[in-house]
Order: sequence, then structure tokens, then C-alpha cells
Amino acid sequence: MESHNNKPLSMLKFNNEQVAVHSVVNRYQGFFKMNEYSLQHKLFSGKYSEIITREIFERGDAVVVMPYDAKLDKVLLIEQFRPGALRGDDSPWLLEFIAGMFDENESPTEVAIREAKEEADLILCKSDLQPIMQYLSSPGGMSECIHLYLGYFDSTKVNDGAIHGLPEENEDILLHLVSRHQAMELLAQGKITNAATIIGLQWLAMNYQSLPS
Repeated sequence: MESHNNKPLSMLKFNNEQVAVHSVVNRYQGFFKMNEYSLQHKLFSGKYSEIITREIFERGDAVVVMPYDAKLDKVLLIEQFRPGALRGDDSPWLLEFIAGMFDENESPTEVAIREAKEEADLILCKSDLQPIMQYLSSPGGMSECIHLYLGYFDSTKVNDGAIHGLPEENEDILLHLVSRHQAMELLAQGKITNAATIIGLQWLAMNYQSLPS
């Protein structure tokens, strides 16, 4: 018997039409940029908010690829230094999936294929890529959207412990080929702290049994 308390999946009350953006002013422009928005939005009471000023980090969108060998049940993790992790007590070298930002006029799958080659020497084609989801990494103050893909690959062609990356981009990337069970153990032990990698592994835990091997 269906519960009367169940809400529809599309339960959002408002959309872009209930937001009035009065101005967007660039406050910083470097490799990334910071824009200041002045806006009003509709309240759940039916009224409109006061004018709100918010700084938004505009870093562009990114693509993440989770390399998975469904036949041998193995995952490829990469290890690299991340300056944003220096504030913590743990190592600023993180275990992650392949990831990169868009170049001009690139599609998400083109980014995925390029980054797989640059960061792990993986040769993927469009048919190897399965879209998982798109999500906003930190929408309270950043506009970045992450395109997350599953990347089917042959782990027997990967040299565990190999070092890759582009020197001109200061990349120094170490490959770790692990079983899915090992990856989940690392996740459970808190050894994986990168959001995209956590989300990808949680998706894999829920869906690996239905994937073609």
C-alpha cells in the first residue's frame, strides 16, 4: 500500500524564474575567477528576499573518470599532491580518480579521454565511458559542476606504480591498481577524502553487480 507521506521525486518548489540577478561584478581574475553577485530570490512565504550579495568562485566545470575493470573487479586510483589539503593534519597527497577541467569547446567525453591518457596513460574511447551523474561540488559558494563517468578499462595493461602526468602542468601522478574490495576498505578507513572519489566508489558499491563484465 502506497504511503500518503511519499513525495514526488521532482519536489522542488522554485526554479531560475524566481531569481532576480541585479549585477555580476568580477572581483578577481587569475587562473580562476571570483564574481560578486547581487540578487534577490523568492521566499517560501511567497515574498522576495532582500538584495543579497554573494562572492562565487567560478573555477569552471570538471570531468571525473572512475576506471573500473569489471572482468577482474579492479579499480585504478591515482595519487597526487593537492595544496588545498595542506590545512589538515593528514597527508596532502590524496587518492583520487582521474579528473580534469574543460579546454575550450571540449565535450565531457573528450575531456575524459584526454585526461585518462595524460594522467594514467589509459587509452579510452567514447564507448568505454558510462555517465554516472552530474553534481555541484559546493554550490553555496562555487559554480563548478562535476561530470562523473565510469571508464571501463583492461587492468592487465596498466603498470601498477607507474608515474604519469604532464610536467608542464606540474603533474606528478602515481598509479595504484587495487581490487574493488581494497578500494572500499580504504574508503571505510577514511583514507579517501576526495569528494568525487567517495561518490564514485559509493555508486560502484551499489551498482557493480549489474555492470557488464
